[in-house]
Amino acid sequence: MQCAIYKSRKKQNTYLYLAVKDDFSTIPDTLLKLLGEPIHVMDLELDAQRKLGQEDAAEVLRNLQEHGWHLQVPRQDEWLATRH
Repeated sequence: MQCAIYKSRKKQNTYLYLAVKDDFSTIPDTLLKLLGEPIHVMDLELDAQRKLGQEDAAEVLRNLQEHGWHLQVPRQDEWLATRH
């Protein structure tokens, strides 16, 4: 499955995966406001066996198929490291 990945302008290390490039219609308005205007980072061919740095590819695929999007937020230890 082809997907598009965007980074948040407001939230460091936060990424939004979309099933359809530039289609933000399925994203809740409150989430878009929280993220700020998304910045396109890359397009990616995704399958369940693909290795991703912080996410489980099967879960990302499931969210893309069911909801049209997936949100990747920093792991707790990363978030704490950026606060010190």
